[in-house]
Amino acid sequence: MRAVITILLCIFCMPAFAFTGYNPFMRNHDNQLSFFIGQGVNSGFIVPPPTQFVPFNIFQLQYSQPTTFFTLPARQSLNIGQTLGFADKYGWHWRDYTIPMIMISGDVLLADFNDFYFAGGAGAGLQAQQNERLGSKPLFQFKLTAGWHINDKWGTEIFVQHFSNANTAPQNYSYAFYGLGVTYNF
Repeated sequence: MRAVITILLCIFCMPAFAFTGYNPFMRNHDNQLSFFIGQGVNSGFIVPPPTQFVPFNIFQLQYSQPTTFFTLPARQSLNIGQTLGFADKYGWHWRDYTIPMIMISGDVLLADFNDFYFAGGAGAGLQAQQNERLGSKPLFQFKLTAGWHINDKWGTEIFVQHFSNANTAPQNYSYAFYGLGVTYNF
């Protein structure tokens, strides 16, 4: 429970840290729109790397603004997502987990190499309905991202993302995704 409270405090306190200047996520822009698509894997967490691909995808639209997190460049985001399952595999009926979700999240820059960057993030939100895989509507996410700026406005990101209920319900089999995204700064 302490981990859940710590994550929520970090996310909700991010706007309290004023941001001025250059932010490697968005360069000199104040807004970012991103579209992400991910391939599901049958795994409990990001490490060790999942190896069983499943018929489960995620589509996310993300709106972000620059901020800082304890002086580190960061971005705060609102995410609207849709999972899409379409078959049975490894004992799960993946089509039963086709559920919309909404989240707030924050990503913190871990390394910046001019046009390339690496980040870690966390978020909290809700899925539209609970199911046997997660057992509750509340969702918590962890994300690792590597990004590349194509130019001042456009970029791409690859990510590994984990969703769970942070043990707020008896069932917590989680969702995990590998994916790719496109970012647009304005």
